[in-house]
Amino acid sequence: MLRVPQAVYESLRAHGEETYPHECCGALLGKPAENGWVIVAAMRAGNTRTDSAHNRYHIAPVELVKIQREARTKGLEIAGFYHSHPDHPAQWSQTDFAEAHWLGCSYVITEVAQGKAAVTNSFLLAGTTEEDKQFVHETIELDV
Repeated sequence: MLRVPQAVYESLRAHGEETYPHECCGALLGKPAENGWVIVAAMRAGNTRTDSAHNRYHIAPVELVKIQREARTKGLEIAGFYHSHPDHPAQWSQTDFAEAHWLGCSYVITEVAQGKAAVTNSFLLAGTTEEDKQFVHETIELDV
């Protein structure tokens, strides 16, 4: 389960609307819980994909390191990542799966249909190695 404050949930969905028709991306900061993650904040990142930003995203390694340092200063961890799917379902793609490497982290995808955030889903990257990794659908629980 992924517990997310309502304000954080709304901010990552708004980020997808702002970058439409391109994919947005960012990191989720939080703390591990007994049955998943408790998210505290979302940090926006720039999508550095220049070849197909409408259906792919990439966070620059230097930006990822900055996000990780920021998380540590707050006593948090990178709990996962989020991105949008402009005019496509909030379901992971083969590219999303191939480029997901943070085992135990959540990957949140928001469908942005005609510029408006629609469905938002989360997938836990389960497994112990690259060879046995798999996405498992997880429930998003909103904290008001």
